[in-house]
Amino acid sequence: MKADPPAPDDRNALEREWLALTRETLPALAAARRWPVSADHCFQRILLDHAVGGRWYDHVPGRPAYRHIDAAALARAVALGTAVAAGVADLHALNARSLAWRRASAAPRPG
Repeated sequence: MKADPPAPDDRNALEREWLALTRETLPALAAARRWPVSADHCFQRILLDHAVGGRWYDHVPGRPAYRHIDAAALARAVALGTAVAAGVADLHALNARSLAWRRASAAPRPG
């Protein structure tokens, strides 16, 4: 079983774990698990959106996001990605919520 994600105070370890998780681990599982996404940037979108509670780019001041997001939020994203890989978090539901945040933000506002 995989170890817990690094603590927020170990930024370099968090970033390494983030990149391995989103570029290697999750994409390698995508086809067998019939996930709705398979590209690294899609996993990153989903996990970062959930780490900040909305569209990540409304909360993160620079790009690439993993270098500019606060360490606690990156740790939340890594923990969620680890839960997805372990099969205890539902990627289908997480993706649907991420897309809903984007649709809601794109909708015209009354008045």
